[in-house]
Amino acid sequence: MAYLNKVMLIGNIGKDPVISASATGRKRVSFSLATSRRYRDNNGEQKEQTDWHNIVGWGKIADTMESLGVHKGMTLYVEGSLTNRSWTDQNGQKRYSTEVNLDTFQLLTPRGQGGNFQGGNSYNQSNNYNQASAPAYDAPAAPEVEDDLPF
Repeated sequence: MAYLNKVMLIGNIGKDPVISASATGRKRVSFSLATSRRYRDNNGEQKEQTDWHNIVGWGKIADTMESLGVHKGMTLYVEGSLTNRSWTDQNGQKRYSTEVNLDTFQLLTPRGQGGNFQGGNSYNQSNNYNQASAPAYDAPAAPEVEDDLPF
């Protein structure tokens, strides 16, 4: 049986990414990403729920995020896999954390916002940094097409 562990998120960076190095010298980037969803409660009032996700990237991804100047407030698309960790803190308490292990990211901050960033850049762990086309949200709406489907 095949298994799948894949996460795709679009959200805003909550704090400036922290760049560090492991004991072996491998570079690591970590940051929090906020995603929001809107819903109506039982009284019909519109509510918004924000979830915070811990994101971790290694090696070239950390280098690329650092060189791009990724910072708090930027909108980011991330793709990766969920990892769970546990450890014992200084007080002997067992602690748990779920993180997104970053494989791919794309900066979605529109041009003219978020510093010197020009938008549309993406990075994939398996290949080199590249300049991508404009994000999908900038694409014009498709023309309406009539069809003969009964639904």
